[in-house]
Amino acid sequence: MTDSTTGTAPTIAITGAAGYIGSRVIADLREAHPDWGIRGFDNFYVGGLREVAGVEVAHLDVRDRSRLEDALAGADIVMHLAAISGVDDCAAKPDLAYEVNVGGTENVAWWCRKEGASLIFPFSVGVIGDPREYPITTDHPRDPLNWYARTKLLNERAIETFAEGAFPAHLFMKGNLYGHHEIDGREISKGTVINFFLDRALAGETLTVYEPGTQSRNYIHVKDVAKAYVRSAEKLLEDLDEGNKGVEKYEIASDEDPSVTAVAELVRDIAAEKHDTKPEVKLVENPRAAETLVDDFRIDIAPARQDLGWEATRSIEGTIRELVRDTTE
Repeated sequence: MTDSTTGTAPTIAITGAAGYIGSRVIADLREAHPDWGIRGFDNFYVGGLREVAGVEVAHLDVRDRSRLEDALAGADIVMHLAAISGVDDCAAKPDLAYEVNVGGTENVAWWCRKEGASLIFPFSVGVIGDPREYPITTDHPRDPLNWYARTKLLNERAIETFAEGAFPAHLFMKGNLYGHHEIDGREISKGTVINFFLDRALAGETLTVYEPGTQSRNYIHVKDVAKAYVRSAEKLLEDLDEGNKGVEKYEIASDEDPSVTAVAELVRDIAAEKHDTKPEVKLVENPRAAETLVDDFRIDIAPARQDLGWEATRSIEGTIRELVRDTTE
């Protein structure tokens, strides 16, 4: 795919490129479109990769607007994945979360507005707080319960304003991430609840579940998320060619929204198939006040399926079995 106006291959700039999702996206983009120009940037706050699939990841702090604009110069699409992403991290460092998540994202969106480049940006399903309508869509009312989700809501509103009449943007409301992937022989993972349960189960330790245990989450594999972003980039190039402007929003989720207890029991049972012991699943006091405890988290992905030709292909059970196999062989 080339830029129809210049006949050249497009350039994609990715912030947060050294991270959990960003590194997977670069690898997938390289495989799907080896002729595209890819630039990777990160401040290495969490991600440690300096190179992904032959793409150098350069140091960049999105709070520095001057350096940011120099780094993005000439990009057709910016995939803005850099963020302070943890609920606990944002609560512990609210100023940093504001500067990076809010200020940094506005710096990126402002550059896109000035240059007419398109933007891919994920916000969190956490912006809706306690779900009140099912299945959940991007039209659901917003009522975030924590500072992380509030920064993402500010991002969503800001990008809508910047993009209007200026550039096309895809905003993705994504479910809870899980899973692992491999980059150049190195396993890339994250401290997700599924990984937490698996580590404890393989060690024969009790799987502790925060009360009440019936709280549900929608889970989406990191590889499925990366595929959605690749498809988004392809669609945005078409939007640029057609002169489309403004925001389109999509849900990235799966059809799996089990309770936390159900996930723990699934991990326990699969891990037990490879071990002699079957660890206990135990409810413990919930230290988190700012989270939803609803027992239903169905999300409608029809727009992503219709417009992007995307849907989740990986299952929780399949991923757990893969992880157990990898850790016991």
